Amino acid sequence: MTRSVSIFGATGSVGLSTLDLIRQHRGKYRVVALTANGNASAIAKLAREFDAELAVVADESAYSELKDALAGTGIEAAAGPQAVVEAAKRDADWTMASIVGCAGLPSTMAAIEAGNTVALANKEALVSAGELMMAAVRRSGAVLLPVDSEHNAIFQCLAGGQIDQVRKITLTASGGPFRAFSLEQMEGVTPAQAAAHPNWDMGAKISIDSATMMNKGLELIEAFHLFPVGLDKLDILVHPQSVIHSMVEYVDCSTLAQLGSPDMRIPIASALAWPERIATTCKPLDLAAIGQLTFEQPDIVRFPALRLARAAITEGGAKPAILNAANEVAVAAFLAGQIKFLEIAELVEATLTACVPDAPTNLDDLFSIDADARHYARDELEKLKSGH
Repeated sequence: MTRSVSIFGATGSVGLSTLDLIRQHRGKYRVVALTANGNASAIAKLAREFDAELAVVADESAYSELKDALAGTGIEAAAGPQAVVEAAKRDADWTMASIVGCAGLPSTMAAIEAGNTVALANKEALVSAGELMMAAVRRSGAVLLPVDSEHNAIFQCLAGGQIDQVRKITLTASGGPFRAFSLEQMEGVTPAQAAAHPNWDMGAKISIDSATMMNKGLELIEAFHLFPVGLDKLDILVHPQSVIHSMVEYVDCSTLAQLGSPDMRIPIASALAWPERIATTCKPLDLAAIGQLTFEQPDIVRFPALRLARAAITEGGAKPAILNAANEVAVAAFLAGQIKFLEIAELVEATLTACVPDAPTNLDDLFSIDADARHYARDELEKLKSGH
C-alpha cells in the first residue's frame, strides 16, 4: 500500500535525504506536505517533482514567490508559522519532523496531537520539551520514531524485546576531533578545528557539539524520554570508528548492537519503512576493511557537557531547555571568535545556575523559558568577554 508522508524541513539535510529515499521508491509513497523556512524556489521545485498536495514556507515574505512558482500545478501554497502548524494537522500516515531548533516544536506537537506516526529528527524539540511531548504522545496514541542514528539504533535493538527486561542502554560517541587532546591543547583550538568531524558530514553547530560532546549530552536527554529505563541505566561509551551506533543489554546479559556506515539515510530509511524495510544505495558495512572496533570511557573532566546534561535530567523541569538554549548561544559565540572552546561549557553551566524558572506546562511557557535562558546566557557571555 502507498504510504502518505509529510516532510517538515524538506530543504534541510534530513529532509533532502528523506526525499532521496522516496525518489528511489516512488511507488511506495505519496507526498502530502513539504515545508521550508524561506527558500521558495527550492521547496516549489521539490513540490513539483514529488507532486505534493501542499507546499509551505514559514517566512511570509516568500509567499508570492512560492505561489508564482506553483501557478498552474494544482499544488496549494501557504506561508507563515501557523500555516506550517496547520500542515502538520493534515492527514498523513507518516511525518518527518526535521525543522531545526525550537522553531520545529509547534508543528511537531501538532503532528503528535493529530495521532500521526512522527519520525523525529528535531533534537531540540525532545530535549527542551521532552515531558510535554511524551505526555502528548500518550494522550493521542501517536507513534514516535527516532531518526537520530543513536536512538534509531536503540529502537532497532529493542525490536522484539521488552523495556522492563533492559539492563542497560549504551549510546556510542565518536569522541569528536579532540578525543585525545589534553585540556591545555583544547584551550587553544579554533572553530575550524572543532568543526572538522572525523566521521560524519555535519553542519558547524552539530560539529561543535560533537567536539564538546554536548551533542551526546543532548542525546542522553532524548534517550531518557524515548526509552523510560531510568537515568541510571543510560550509559555513554566512546567508539571512535562510529560503526556501532548504540547497544542494548538485557537482563540475561545478552547485548544487541546496531551497526552501519555513518550515513543518515540508513536510520531515515528504517523510520520511513517501519515496521518493514526498504533498500538504500548507502555503502554497505565492510568490517574486514575496518579491521577493528575500539571503545573507551568518556572523560567528564575534559568534556564537562556530559556532566551538565546528566544534571539537567536529574533536576528536570526547565533545566534541559535552559541547557539547550545556553549551548546555542555559547556555540554561536565560539564560532564568532568571542569565547574560547573550553568556555562553551563554562557559559552553559553559569546560565544553568543563574536561570531558575518554574517547569513549563505548555509550549508558551517553554518559549518564554527559552528566551529568558538566552538572555541570561548573553549576560554570562559579556562577563566572559570582559575577562579576556
